[in-house]
Parts: sequence; structure tokens; C-alpha cells
Amino acid sequence: MAKYGTIVRDGLWDNNGVLAQMLGMCPTMAMTTSATNGLGMGLATAFVMATSNLLIAALRGFITREVRIPVFILIIASMVTVVDLTMNAWMHDLYKVLGLFIPLIVSNCLPLGRAEVFAAKEPVLPSFVDGLSMGIGFTLALTTIGAMREIVGSGTLFADASLLLGSAFKFMELRVFAADKGVLMAVLPPGGFLAMGLLLACKRIIDVRSGKAIPTGPVGHCVA
Repeated sequence: MAKYGTIVRDGLWDNNGVLAQMLGMCPTMAMTTSATNGLGMGLATAFVMATSNLLIAALRGFITREVRIPVFILIIASMVTVVDLTMNAWMHDLYKVLGLFIPLIVSNCLPLGRAEVFAAKEPVLPSFVDGLSMGIGFTLALTTIGAMREIVGSGTLFADASLLLGSAFKFMELRVFAADKGVLMAVLPPGGFLAMGLLLACKRIIDVRSGKAIPTGPVGHCVA
């Protein structure tokens, strides 16, 4: 159980794909103009990571080292195709918003990286938990960045969630303040980098205060 706890903690926080490994920056910057978009993109990626890790771990005994990367990409691409077709059929409005970034999950470094580092070396269940945890951590990071940008830029939170995700998500839609009081830059590209920087700074502060990170000075030397 301790092993699974470590895997989950790594995926959600300590080794978070966005906040620690800095992977998947393309969808992180492009698809976080709202919390709804971030949530949708994150969940799609989480599904791909969990299922591809499971399949790679199950088949690792049959995959030779020489062809492992093409095989990993093929498995990930198959799972992305399942997500792409499913979203097109059942969540078409969200599918149109996410657009090209769903197929581009194949080229996201995070799923391939976890396949190479973890799933190719570990049993099926730990690999599935790793993929799911990393995917959920990715989802939380994208949703948080999207929420920050959406609130500051538009004064809303999870706007159009019922249209993009289904009527069951209507309860998530909130109006925080009037739209004319929003800061437009927050939903433009610079806003993504600002939100990302603030989130990284918050994680760093929490890690330092909890003793999980070594504080460094302005030139990278340890502070006494």
C-alpha cells in the first residue's frame, strides 16, 4: 500500500507532469483559457495515460527493446483514437473546442515518458495507477490554470460546462463578477504564462516549507 501511496503522491504533486516535470506545455498553454477546457483536455489525457500504461505493462514481455518506442506510440495513438471518436460522438461541442489538440496527445511527452520510465518496467496494476495518477495530476494542473485565467479574464468559472460536458455539469457554472471587470490579458497567451508561473511559485513555496525542496539563492546555490 505504501508503494501505491507514493505512486499517487508523485502523480498528483511531487512529480506532477506540469508543475514538476514541465511536460505537455503545448496543451497546457493553449487549452487553459477556461477551467472547462482544461478539465476536458486533462480527462482525455488521463484516460489515454491510464489505458496505455496498462496495455504497455501487460505486453512488455513481448516488446523488444529495439522496437519499444514505435510500439509505445502505436498503443498511445490507438487510445487517442478511441478518445477522439468517443468525444466526437458523445461530446461534440467539447470536441470542436479542443480540436487538433486531441490527436496531438500522441505527441505529448508525458504519456510516452511514463510508458518508457514506468510502464515498461513495472507490473500491470502499479503501471495503471501511475498512468491514472499522472493523468489526474495533469488534469488538476490544467483545470487550476484554466480557472485562474477564466476568473480573472472573464469573471466566470466553468462557463459553458453544461454545453461542453453535458447537462449534468450545469451546477459547476458560476459567475464570480461582472464580465466588464475582467482583465483581457488573462485569457490571451501571456495570461497562460503568468498563471503557470504563479502556480509554479506556489508549489515551490509549499515544497520548501514542507521540507520537500531545498531553497536556492538567486544564482542557484543553497541558502544556508
